[in-house]
Amino acid sequence: MNEDKDTKLAIKLFQNLSRQRKEILSLPEEKALDRILDSPQPAAIIHSFPEEDFYFLINDIGLEDSLQLLSLASDKQLEYILDIEVWEKDRIGINNVTKWLDLFFRADPQRFVRWFLNKKTEFIEFYLFKNIEVKIREHDQDPSIFGDDFFTLDNVYYIRFVDLPIETESNSNFIKNRNEFLSNFIETLSGYDHNIFQNVLLEAFTVIPAEYEEEAFRLRNVRLAEKGFLPFDEAIGIYQPLKPEALSKQSAKFITERSEIRLYIPVPHYSTGMLKEGNLFTDSLKKIEKDNVLDQIQVELANLANQILVADQKIIRNKEELGDIVKKACGYISIGLKQLAEESNDLDENRAVALIQRFPLSQIFRVGYGLVLELKWRAEKWRKISWFEKNKLHLGFWGEGWIGVLGGLLIKRPLYYDNYKTGMLYREFYSIEDIKHTEKILNEIIGFDNLLSCMTLTPAPPYADLFTYKNMVLTLWARHYLGLSDDLIPIDIDKFKIFFDELWESGKKPRKTSVLMKESFLKWLSEKTGLDPYDISREVGQTMENLFSEIESEYGSVSKKDLNSKYIHLFIMK
Repeated sequence: MNEDKDTKLAIKLFQNLSRQRKEILSLPEEKALDRILDSPQPAAIIHSFPEEDFYFLINDIGLEDSLQLLSLASDKQLEYILDIEVWEKDRIGINNVTKWLDLFFRADPQRFVRWFLNKKTEFIEFYLFKNIEVKIREHDQDPSIFGDDFFTLDNVYYIRFVDLPIETESNSNFIKNRNEFLSNFIETLSGYDHNIFQNVLLEAFTVIPAEYEEEAFRLRNVRLAEKGFLPFDEAIGIYQPLKPEALSKQSAKFITERSEIRLYIPVPHYSTGMLKEGNLFTDSLKKIEKDNVLDQIQVELANLANQILVADQKIIRNKEELGDIVKKACGYISIGLKQLAEESNDLDENRAVALIQRFPLSQIFRVGYGLVLELKWRAEKWRKISWFEKNKLHLGFWGEGWIGVLGGLLIKRPLYYDNYKTGMLYREFYSIEDIKHTEKILNEIIGFDNLLSCMTLTPAPPYADLFTYKNMVLTLWARHYLGLSDDLIPIDIDKFKIFFDELWESGKKPRKTSVLMKESFLKWLSEKTGLDPYDISREVGQTMENLFSEIESEYGSVSKKDLNSKYIHLFIMK
């Protein structure tokens, strides 16, 4: 009976803490801090935060303003901060250690001493080994033999702060802060227990740095792996493509059925707080009614975001940076869900919910990313055998729009060419529409390259500074129309004006391209390539329409008398 009562009370407390956490994370940073500190039990609230959420919380509030929170943090929360912040690949960055130990110490000196003695003794001894030199005075020695750099608290142990690496010597503030921290720490430790103080100094110089770092790195990786921070060589597997049919053969993931268990799982809310509306994955999450299922998926999403961080070799400290990673994860999951649904030719939100509950999010992510990789591999394979590559042309040949798409596909981790529509030149692929649009452009490029391969051309004239597929083809056509040679030679402005007159339908400005001129262009391409006009229209018809639309946009409102060869870029002019 008492057991049931205690269990119900514990559940009620966990529910209350969970509610308070969500409320705090929804507040502006300054109000979140006040909300925690004004609570009757601020330590309980802070300890209830998953380590990831606490780390982002103090960074959002500001480290100097978060000293009171750090003084109340749990040992695991402090350890997580060190795991994230002080490692530079597989080596400990001593300067970062100084920064964080100083913050921990200023938050609560006595608690800091107890924490390091109970949990982090070897870590602090390693840090002291890197930063101080200790000499022990014999009873008959004169202290002056140690020099002015050494100081002592007991006339037995003499301490000197070692010189910092050359690259940090110019930073006098950092040196001053490090020395101030070490002085305060040593005095506090000596006052806490002088025998322990002496033992720590002695043990610090028995540390074997390479052995300690190797073992500390192993343990750190074990701790972080539980949160999705896998070692780099494992985390990079998130970008290994996965076929839908291979995923469909896998067994379903485990989802706990007991709703009470979820209360004891520290669910990170920062990642899910970054979820934005408007994609299949986030819309599907709203359809999940069971809280225990939703909580487990939130944990899964947080772990996936952490794995992506390791694979991308990024360190994030604020909401905006985390939001980009979560958006990336959600985008590829949504693409993966679409691709999985195509296997069954049936997709609605209920079907998407079923897929989310059946397959790990990381596997669905890999399905989505696989579609982008297929586009990348196709672009790379085409480039090796393309007419454009055989003629040793640079990517700029394909013009601003097409080079953007190609450039995004040919980099190590392909990106979508957004052209600042959402404020960025390149971004991650967020939807199946992004992939289809990129595939359409790639098809147009390959189609036009195939067309050029059927023509006898001498490309890349040395006098053309802005040589592109557009001005090359249009110039050759204009020269043919004017009865000039088939050589790729700049057109004289007076002759171009004759062509310019013929280019337009009669009517008011802005003028439209004459249908007869479009037919003339198609006929010339057919003669030049030996291909049937219908086949040309089918393969590059849209590209041709875009060319004429650009001509109309550039010159449709220009009078013949105002033509100036310096401002004509769609044709190669003298």
